[in-house]
Amino acid sequence: MAEPTDATPWVPDSRELEDLESAAHECRGCELWQPATQVVFSSGDRSARIMLVGEQPGDQEDRAGEPFVGPAGRVLDEALTEAGIAREAAYLTNAVKHFRFEQRGKRRIHAKPEVRHVGACRPWLDAELEAVSPGVVVALGATAARAVLERPVKIGEVRGTVLDEAGPPERPRPPVVVTTHPSAVLRLRGRDGYDEAFAGLVGDLRLAAPFA
Repeated sequence: MAEPTDATPWVPDSRELEDLESAAHECRGCELWQPATQVVFSSGDRSARIMLVGEQPGDQEDRAGEPFVGPAGRVLDEALTEAGIAREAAYLTNAVKHFRFEQRGKRRIHAKPEVRHVGACRPWLDAELEAVSPGVVVALGATAARAVLERPVKIGEVRGTVLDEAGPPERPRPPVVVTTHPSAVLRLRGRDGYDEAFAGLVGDLRLAAPFA
């Protein structure tokens, strides 16, 4: 039997999020499950009108088993507050469910997921979209945008607008707002450009707020 190339064999027919999350712990759709501590599935309101999709869990998220709990998550929390969106009213997930990293001594350094990792995890994102049925999806960063829109995306060309791309008939999608990942904003903290980058993230989130 051929080796699986994505998560399809592990995604259950059920669209109950509890069933999806439980099944995701057994996923072997790519190799990232091996070095990671655990799968990081999602958090937030299971009937949310706003779905936030990031790239992948980071070091702290991998240890905690919950998305956006580290420093970048705190930046996101601040931006959501500024945009008038309650975090507890949003659904948070990632395009890739396991932490990809490079080991340097005792430190685990973030490594960007490859396109094949995004594709391998796509069945989980499809199932989440079907289960939650949000009014809008906010893609945080280029990797998330590629996962959601199923094509390469340049953030600078599409941010500031609401993209209404229906998607294929078998996978309809809600409107999409593309913005920068909060980790990119975090890297500017204490430097010139931070205020502008943070304001840009807030502004993009405000585009999504009316769909809540």
